[in-house]
Amino acid sequence: MNRTETIEAVRVDSRGVWIDGRPRTLLCASLFYFRLPREQWRERLEQVRASGYTCVDVYLPWNFHESAPGRWSFEGRRDVAAFLDLAHETGLYVIARPGPYICSEWDGGALPAWLGLDPELRVRQNEPRYLERVTGWFDRVLPILAERQYPANGPVVMVQLENELDFFDCADRAGYVSALRDAALGHGITVPLIACSGQGDLAGATGDVDGVVPACNFYPDDDSPDIEAEVRRYAGLVAERGVPLLITETNRRHRTLRRLLASGAKLIAPYLQSSGWNFGYTPSTGNWGRPGNFMSHGYDFGGYVTSTGARRPEFAEAQVLARVLDMWGAQLALAEPVLPVDRPECDFPTSSVSAALAFPEGGRLVAVPHLGAGPGTAVVGGVPVAVAPGSCPLMAMDVPLGAWGIDATLTLASADLVAAADGMLVFSSDVPVTVVLDGTRAEIPVSERVTVAGVAVVVLPSAEAARLRSVDATVRVADAPRPPAESAPAAVREMRRRCDAAPEEPAGRHTLPPALESLGVYRGRGAYRTTSDLTGVDELLLTGAADIVDLSVGGRTHPPIAGFGAARRVDVGDVTGSVAIEAVVEIWGHANFDDARLPALRMGALRGLGTLWKVRGTTDVSALWTVHGHWAQSPAPTRVLGGWSSTRVAEPVTYGRTVHSPTPSALHLRGVVEPLRVNVDGGAPQTVHAENPWVLLPAGTHRVAVTLPHHPSGPALRAELLTLEAVRDWSCAAQNDELLAEFAARSGRTEAVRLPLALKPGEEAWLDIDLPPSPAGYLVRLDATQVRVTGWAGGECVGRVWIGDRPAFSGGDPDTLWIPPRWPGLTLLARGVEGRDAPGIRALRLEVPT
Repeated sequence: MNRTETIEAVRVDSRGVWIDGRPRTLLCASLFYFRLPREQWRERLEQVRASGYTCVDVYLPWNFHESAPGRWSFEGRRDVAAFLDLAHETGLYVIARPGPYICSEWDGGALPAWLGLDPELRVRQNEPRYLERVTGWFDRVLPILAERQYPANGPVVMVQLENELDFFDCADRAGYVSALRDAALGHGITVPLIACSGQGDLAGATGDVDGVVPACNFYPDDDSPDIEAEVRRYAGLVAERGVPLLITETNRRHRTLRRLLASGAKLIAPYLQSSGWNFGYTPSTGNWGRPGNFMSHGYDFGGYVTSTGARRPEFAEAQVLARVLDMWGAQLALAEPVLPVDRPECDFPTSSVSAALAFPEGGRLVAVPHLGAGPGTAVVGGVPVAVAPGSCPLMAMDVPLGAWGIDATLTLASADLVAAADGMLVFSSDVPVTVVLDGTRAEIPVSERVTVAGVAVVVLPSAEAARLRSVDATVRVADAPRPPAESAPAAVREMRRRCDAAPEEPAGRHTLPPALESLGVYRGRGAYRTTSDLTGVDELLLTGAADIVDLSVGGRTHPPIAGFGAARRVDVGDVTGSVAIEAVVEIWGHANFDDARLPALRMGALRGLGTLWKVRGTTDVSALWTVHGHWAQSPAPTRVLGGWSSTRVAEPVTYGRTVHSPTPSALHLRGVVEPLRVNVDGGAPQTVHAENPWVLLPAGTHRVAVTLPHHPSGPALRAELLTLEAVRDWSCAAQNDELLAEFAARSGRTEAVRLPLALKPGEEAWLDIDLPPSPAGYLVRLDATQVRVTGWAGGECVGRVWIGDRPAFSGGDPDTLWIPPRWPGLTLLARGVEGRDAPGIRALRLEVPT
């Protein structure tokens, strides 16, 4: 197929999306091959098709296919070509999203961890070293997509470049996106290239590069009355660029999706409708708002299919909306958003701006969202109609019905029209429907059939409309699916404990602790060991550590540290003399957002122990700061830090003083609330946050300036200077994910144990468990305290859970492991962690997912 034929097959313009010369409104569900067992791909794709959605969007994670530099795999669960072929067989279109950055709460946003080992390489920038690496990825993945473009050999109808670049501080957006575009074109990609904005900055996402279509991601409050106003604005902005409104990510609730549709969207892709799993060491860290958020093994945000494949009630809502789209077809695909001439009057909470779509052949659809919880009535076109709470019917007004062989005009219908044939109209509603046909008005109860102006009008409850099969002289509805039989959880009482510990790969001796990535550990964990004299040392300071640090000093195990580079003080006043220090550092996942508040949450930040310091002394330096700014005159007044009094609230004030230390030191600013700036010796200012109020200083005398907004009602600032001595001479060992998986799959000498199993802090137990066959696999739930558990099955790391005192988690259920069906064996690595309770596993239960 030549380029011209492909462009004719799939194109976009200001009116909409065109496929095979016909306008289409696309409902698209995210479905990720890398978050599912390969044997479930077809079933999940067919499930999406059964929902009525016509498209799936799929990320392609670079670091899933290049697990180490130059080590590529597109086989087994990584066979993305097979997944795309299955989507094609299922009759689904595909929007392919190869990145190179994907976000998706995935390890590093799919950027390989070793990129951070090159100090001159700058990720997500128009920078030669980075683009050279991206070229290697695109050279592998883009030919797979090019060969499967619609309609020649596959389902790919669009390709997305990058992802939400407007969240990231890219210095040359136009140059960067142009480089990605040129690579795509050079590999024969001829379907539309798109780039999505995560926070509405269209130019920030696309660089305004020619040939790259801007798309939008919207994540509003589902109950907000202002969704339509925002979306209509963006529909107008993209129309000025000659393209339609493509919503590449949004909420999952179909009431919201209807509001987006009525506001002009031509592609609607809720994220994430079909849920999955973060297998192994693939979850990210640093997700949303709170710094250091961990992503769970389950990847589920309440979409219409659960992680185990069960349908939620929203699945039926999807089927009804899909029937509405099919019913109106090209009319809807080419409809233009308009403001209703007469805004519906509602006795319930609704949108602040009405939304309607004008059909090119006459008539319109008016969206009437009910944002409340009680019964409601709206007056539409002067006619009072019932509106169910939580719904958003798309009400037809002044629509000629000749296309369906009905010689009449549908003046008003207060519910979704889901079918029309042979003189019959079928509506979906859970409240009585008002219909006005050629001036004849009738109210039809749910589950009733009434003749109006010679036309048979049928109202199906929404649950039945979702199962509508056919309409001719009668209306046929499929039987309701039977709920799956529930089974009681099976308790595991006995297991086999391995007598051997997992091997380590020696990684040499180092003056200071190196990053795990420099030891070849991109996913997994490593150990750092040394012996140091702590005579006269009451505390240690750990800086730059990530992700999870289990620290033992002189035989005493400390609670896990998950500070993502924030400085942490460690009390060691109960040990003295020459003591052994050991740190086991586990990579939960690399940051997928660029969060400047913590060092290890920056894009490309490395993992490892960081630097461990002995604190040799602490000096309060809160006093004797000179004040500059506001009306302070010369000579500069001397005050305590933050102590200048002024009426100019929120205006910046700069405090300066000299500090001296013969060794490296750390300035600790206590009481920081709002971010402030610290300048050392006139250099570039550093931003200090409440999450990490520390500034490291080299040995010597320094002039420190602290600039902060005047906040008279804020807490008092205190400053202390810690003099430091680095702990040196470390012996390192590596346990990457492949080594751990190989050991988990290996048989060895074991001994039988029965639950409960007590563990000491820092103690590890490798446990083998026999699972009876289950066609649905198992959910493994632990009744435990203060343990981290990693599970393996079928030769692969399944996932991890952390029970007890732990950081915040996002995503699905953080306390459950899922063992896929036909993944043989189950091996758990349980590690006791220091906390409020004694570590141990009381019980382990197997649930068959429904």
